[in-house]
Amino acid sequence: MKIGYDAKRIFHNATGLGNYSRDMIRILSATYPEHQYLLYNPKPGKIDRLKPDGSIVQEHRPNSWIWRQLNSLWRQGPILKQADKDNIDIYHGLSGELPRGIDSANFKSVVTIHDLIFVTHPEMYKPADRKIYFNKFKYAADQADVVIAISEQTKADITQYLGTDPSKIKVVYQTCHPLFKSRIDPEEAKQIRYKHALPQEFIITVGTIEPRKNLLSLLKAVKDSNYHVAAIGQPTKYFKEVSEYIAKNGMKDRMHFIHDIQLPDLAALYQQAKMMVYPSLVEGFGIPIIEALYTKTPVICHEKGVFPEAAGPSSVYIDMNNIKQIRYAIDKVWNDRIQQHNMTTDGLAFVQRFNDDVIARDMMNVYLQLVNKK
Repeated sequence: MKIGYDAKRIFHNATGLGNYSRDMIRILSATYPEHQYLLYNPKPGKIDRLKPDGSIVQEHRPNSWIWRQLNSLWRQGPILKQADKDNIDIYHGLSGELPRGIDSANFKSVVTIHDLIFVTHPEMYKPADRKIYFNKFKYAADQADVVIAISEQTKADITQYLGTDPSKIKVVYQTCHPLFKSRIDPEEAKQIRYKHALPQEFIITVGTIEPRKNLLSLLKAVKDSNYHVAAIGQPTKYFKEVSEYIAKNGMKDRMHFIHDIQLPDLAALYQQAKMMVYPSLVEGFGIPIIEALYTKTPVICHEKGVFPEAAGPSSVYIDMNNIKQIRYAIDKVWNDRIQQHNMTTDGLAFVQRFNDDVIARDMMNVYLQLVNKK
């Protein structure tokens, strides 16, 4: 079987959608090497975390000069002609999009929709962006033979807001990079902590520094404390507001920002953190949660939406808009070694449902059922 993928995020996105796409190709090609995985990339990549071997995993760019110049347009439709010549069996849009004309293609189509936050929380997006995203996602959900939702919460949102028949939607969870699933030598991990100038005990939080990720609520919760916070993520305009709050409240010595980090370093910091506080208010899934659980790091996160689905029964759930609740939860977990042990042990057991072989099997079953469907 030949499976083609919209690979833009694989080669051009270093975070969420890129990680999802790379991890999916990695686990499928490793678990099912009898198939071919064709990655349609519009232009030379900026991210080299996944290197196609040219056989099982192949990178394909526009095959004509005109579409190499107009590579954004190529993704939106002409890519289908090239995919047809490659004799693919399935085309999978990994980030909520499918090319126009997919309904007339000679192959089946699958689309992964990660979230509909632009619908459920419209205040977080510009009106023009909301309209563009809705039209793209609605088209993809309508035309795809199968829609992949990355959580039951996302499936419910797709059904409600896009009007998609729930029988057409399959939930296939995400996994994360294998670096988070193995222990790093303690001495090596300590040297990585020194490199990033972090103290022995600290709270870690991971995610783009933007309003939706809600870092300010965490800062307000630890303002009158001695807690150090390592915030890992790329800054946006919101970072100015965060920085002003830190300066105003004399927190500079306790806040540690790391905007660019290699995955081995991130795994080492998770492993040494006292806990991971994930203040985000809404997600399609929340990869940092399972990264933390795999590294045996206690997790505190929001009580609503997808978070209990991702973090399991032993994580701590609170209202991430309630500063007092955040502080109380941090204090309790920080000082209770028995609870820390139970959270890490139970969390590691729970997160096994996101192992590579489980996710690869679930996705491959979707593909096989689709191509064998009469």
